[in-house]
Amino acid sequence: MKNIISSQSTSINGSINIPGDKSISHRSLIISSLAIGKTTIKGILKGKDIISSKNALEKMGVIIKEEKDIFIVYGVGSGGLLEPDDVLDLGNSGTSARLLIGLISSHKMIATLTGDDSLRKRPMKRVIDPSEKIGAKIISNNNDKLPLTIFGTNDPLPINYKLSLPSAQVKSSILLAGLQAPGETCIEEVIPSRDHTERMLECFGAKISVNIENSSKKMIRIKGQNELSASNIEVPGDFSSASFFIVAALIVPDSNLYLKNIGINPYRIGLIEILQEMGAKLELLNKSIRNNEPVADIRVYSSDLKGVEVPSEISPKMIDEYPILSIAACMAKGKTILRGLDELRYKESNRLKSIVEMLMQFNVSVKESEDQLLIENKKQIIEGNCTIKTFQDHRIAMSAIIGGLVSKGPVHIDDSSMIETSFPGFIDIINSVGGRVSEK
Repeated sequence: MKNIISSQSTSINGSINIPGDKSISHRSLIISSLAIGKTTIKGILKGKDIISSKNALEKMGVIIKEEKDIFIVYGVGSGGLLEPDDVLDLGNSGTSARLLIGLISSHKMIATLTGDDSLRKRPMKRVIDPSEKIGAKIISNNNDKLPLTIFGTNDPLPINYKLSLPSAQVKSSILLAGLQAPGETCIEEVIPSRDHTERMLECFGAKISVNIENSSKKMIRIKGQNELSASNIEVPGDFSSASFFIVAALIVPDSNLYLKNIGINPYRIGLIEILQEMGAKLELLNKSIRNNEPVADIRVYSSDLKGVEVPSEISPKMIDEYPILSIAACMAKGKTILRGLDELRYKESNRLKSIVEMLMQFNVSVKESEDQLLIENKKQIIEGNCTIKTFQDHRIAMSAIIGGLVSKGPVHIDDSSMIETSFPGFIDIINSVGGRVSEK
């Protein structure tokens, strides 16, 4: 347990770099491991979740070296992964677990996956089902949760799979399995989700196509048993991590913050759309495309925010940003209604419950009904002088810290240790631009 205190700040100013995108970092390691040749990865996130993916790949025979903040991956090629001789402990990383279930399912090997207490409570059935259709056998004595053992198949089947609910992890798990299957694996997305895997597979030479049909339905097709070629990857700054600083600069008076080299994948930046609707003054500058991913600098100014209604349709584009959006709502004039939040119940914590408890401690009016929240803070002030329970959820911890920057009294966070999982150096960076965060 690492107790910290966040106190009122006078302004948030400066220019900062944000650590590499977590989703892209996972995928860069996994996909380069399946390619032929040497891939260099710059800007990779060195959080604990990424190290979990790295360690698992190394146990399956992949050589990964680190030289001056550059990761070098020597890919083993199609079908080249080896059966691990030990359990793959994935710590707290749900992304590692779900992507590796699909990957391992289409290789002739037996592997057991486990994780920490939090990860062992998270549902895996959504990736187990398509993996078993591909031909794997998966055994769990924990209601389709970790720990589980995968009996991969030597003869994976190409499948047609309809994703009725948006999930980039399920989609990616199927695509990674489909790389080994003969013929064409096809995924139908009724509601499109973030597409980092499709973009990166194309960078490595995969035979993948993406088509939009009937104005919204997306069809993704990948032809298996084709070798991938090594590439050079530059990972942009993580938008989800940047979101905490964006909101901080919006709600702390007299702020002017510049964030450099941030990934602005269109399926990731729903928060920007909502914040602009709330009246946020922010600009996307120096837009470019790197490794198939759109990137930009973001400038943010203090803004007077107003409450809005956030439709459920936008949820897949901002599923990780609801905790920090709830802090913005605390400082907005009027009511903010957040819809489509059911998926939050299955994150590192029951994130919906965690948000509600955080706002209640901030003495902000919050009403939960089914999959939505109604937030209203008529005073537009956070009183502080409270303790926030994080429930071992890094996004709740970071959101509470940002709330503390505009609180009248200090905000105590019961545990911040898990922040290193996704954002190493978060507290140092926030303090470098005017934050007042200290250890208790």
